[in-house]
Amino acid sequence: MKKRALVAGGAGFVGSHLCELLLEKGYEVDVVDNLVTGNKNNIKHLFGKGLKWFDVDICNLHILHDPYHEIYNLASPASPADFDKMPEFILNTAALGHTALLDLAKERKARILLASTSEVYGDPLQHPQREEYFGNVNPIGPRGCYDEAKRFAEAMTMAYLRRFQVQTRIVRIFNTYGPRMRPQDGRMIPSFFSSALKGESLTIHGDGKQTRSLCYVTDLVAGIYALMQSSETSPVNIGNPIEKSVLEIADTVNALIGNKKPHTFLPAMPDDPKRRCPDISKAKRVLAWEPKVSLSQGLDSTLKYFKENVVR
Repeated sequence: MKKRALVAGGAGFVGSHLCELLLEKGYEVDVVDNLVTGNKNNIKHLFGKGLKWFDVDICNLHILHDPYHEIYNLASPASPADFDKMPEFILNTAALGHTALLDLAKERKARILLASTSEVYGDPLQHPQREEYFGNVNPIGPRGCYDEAKRFAEAMTMAYLRRFQVQTRIVRIFNTYGPRMRPQDGRMIPSFFSSALKGESLTIHGDGKQTRSLCYVTDLVAGIYALMQSSETSPVNIGNPIEKSVLEIADTVNALIGNKKPHTFLPAMPDDPKRRCPDISKAKRVLAWEPKVSLSQGLDSTLKYFKENVVR
C-alpha cells in the first residue's frame, strides 16, 4: 500500500516543493491550503499525479477521512509583510491550527512534522545558532506574532510527544529561496529579483552588513523529508551555513541581471536579526544531510522562474 501524506500549506512556496518530492517517492498526497498566502498554480501541475487539494483552513479538518502515515505542517504566513497585515491570524494558525493537526495525528496514529523557523532565535546573541540556544526574542515587537507563534507550536508539539506519545518532529528552517516565492512578500530574494528585473534600485533596510544564510528550496525539502524518516524528536536546524551580508547578496543579484541602479538604503526594520547562520552539525550527524546546491546555481534557477512567471 502506498504511503499517504497530508501537507498543510502545500500550495505555498516550500509546501509545493515538498509535495513534488513526496510524489516522486511514491506517496499519495493530500494538500490542505486556504490560499491565504499559497497559490493553486504552485501545485496545478501535480493534479492527476496522486495529489488532492482541499480548500480549507487547518482549523477545520473534519472533512478529511483518509488514514495518514505522515502529516507535514507548513501552514503559516511567513514573510515580514504578513506580520503587519495578519498578526492574529498567524498566532491562531500556530495555536489552534497546529493543535488541530496534532489531534489528527494522534487520532490517525500518524507521524507529524512541524515546520518551525530560525525566527525562534530572534535577534541572536549566539553565532552560529545551535538548537540548544533559547534565543533573544522580543515577544511584543512587530515580529513577535511569528516568533512566538512558532515557539508556542514547538512547545505544544513537545507536549503531545510527552503526554500522548505522538510521533513528532520539529524542523527549524533558515532563510530559503527558489522558484514559487511570492514576488511581493517582503522577503529579500523576491524583492531583489523583482526590482532588478524592472531596472529599479534594490531597497536595503539598514546598512546591509546584516547577514543571511541562503538555502535552496530543494535542499530544504530533502532535509525535511530526512528528518521525518528519522527517529529524532528534538528540533533540528535545516539551512545553509554559508553566511553572506545582505549587501553582498544585493550586489550578486544586480550583477547576475545587469542592473546598474545604486541601492536605496532605508532604516533598519525593528528586531531584524543582525546575523543569521545555522549550526547544522546536528543535521549532518543524525540525518546525514547538508545542502548541495550552490548559491550561483540556486540564483540562476530562481531568476529563470521570475523571468518566466513574474516579470512581464
